[in-house]
This record gives sequence, C-alpha cells and structure tokens, in this order.
Amino acid sequence: QVQLVESGGGLVQTGGSLRLSCAASGRTFSSYAMGWFRQAPGKEREFVAAISWGGSSTYYAEYADSVKGRFTISRDNAKNTVYLQMNSLKPDDTAAYYCAADVRARRWTGLPTHLADFGSWGQGTQVTVSS
Repeated sequence: QVQLVESGGGLVQTGGSLRLSCAASGRTFSSYAMGWFRQAPGKEREFVAAISWGGSSTYYAEYADSVKGRFTISRDNAKNTVYLQMNSLKPDDTAAYYCAADVRARRWTGLPTHLADFGSWGQGTQVTVSS
C-alpha cells in the first residue's frame, strides 16, 4: 500500500489559482500512475486528471466545463509527489480533491481514469471557490 497525503487546498476567488500537492510514501511511487479526483457535496466522485508513472503522458477529464486547459497535473518522482495546478478557478470547481495511486504498477498502455483503477487514496483537501 502507498500512503497519500494531500495539501494545498483553501478558499480562493473566481479566477484565482491553487496548487495541490500529494505526498506519497510506502511502495515505489515512481512505478505507479497517479490521478486526481474531486467530489462536490451531494455528488459522486469524479475523475479530474491522470499522469503516467514516468510522467510523460497525461489525460484530463472531458466532461462539460472541462478542466482541460485550466488544470495541469505533474509529478516529481524524486520527491514522491504529484501536483495539480489549478488556474482560472470557477465556483463549480468547489469540491474535496483527492489523489489516488494506480492499482497496477508500470501500466504500459493507457492511463487509469475510473475509480476502480485506483487502489490507494488520500484523505482529500478542500477547495472552495467564491463568486
């Protein structure tokens, strides 16, 4: 198991930016793709972004009012940390944000994007965007 701890959430005005961090410990962080999810009150947890274990591939959710173009996922394997840079924040981005680690090591094809693809989760960090 890998232990994940998110940080960086907070209260920000519309149009502002935040950078979330997720520090990992335990199993070899660099062997696992990582993802970010979010969950707003009364809603299901939804996929936001994923990054491959080597960091060369990324994928962003393509639902309405997508985060693509506003959010950037990255990782620093030397620091066992994955990041989510969030720019141009909107009130609809308000949610608890969770990082998660792939259940499979060294996934060679595709990226994990579904809840069941991830086996370890952090406790979440709250992001609130005021209008």
